[in-house]
Amino acid sequence: MPAKDPGVRLPVALRGYDRAQVDSVLGRIGTRELTPEQVREIRFDIVLRGYEPRHVDELLRERIRELQASAPIGRRVGRPRVHPGWLIGWIHDAKFPGSGIRPGYDVRDVDAFLDRVVEGLRGTAPPVTAQDVRESAFRITRFGPAYDEREVDVFLVQFAGALERR
Repeated sequence: MPAKDPGVRLPVALRGYDRAQVDSVLGRIGTRELTPEQVREIRFDIVLRGYEPRHVDELLRERIRELQASAPIGRRVGRPRVHPGWLIGWIHDAKFPGSGIRPGYDVRDVDAFLDRVVEGLRGTAPPVTAQDVRESAFRITRFGPAYDEREVDVFLVQFAGALERR
């Protein structure tokens, strides 16, 4: 019976890892039931006609990397935490181009939202989460001062990622 992981066929050895145990673990990894740390701690029994240990170990290392890459940004290995002062400076340094003759986000809405984010980072208002930033919505204006929608959206996506690393 092949490992319970689409497209993966592990070779069988005379003495190798218990196939049922390996299949179970691979199935649990596929459903994101296990964390990378839990996968690292798993040990398999050695049995006759089990999966080739070297191949299983390589596959598990690959699955650990995939789990780490899909983890929330703040929990990824090697990602530094971001200081609130740096985030506040980033907001103050942000310059969005006007939308020109195209419709764009209302300047007052965007500025008010970013002011609320800064107050949250300073602790003078409830904190704004990365999800709040991603779900933010602004009025579209056709006449009057407006920011280019694409530029604001790109900034907010990057900023939400940085907030996750706090």
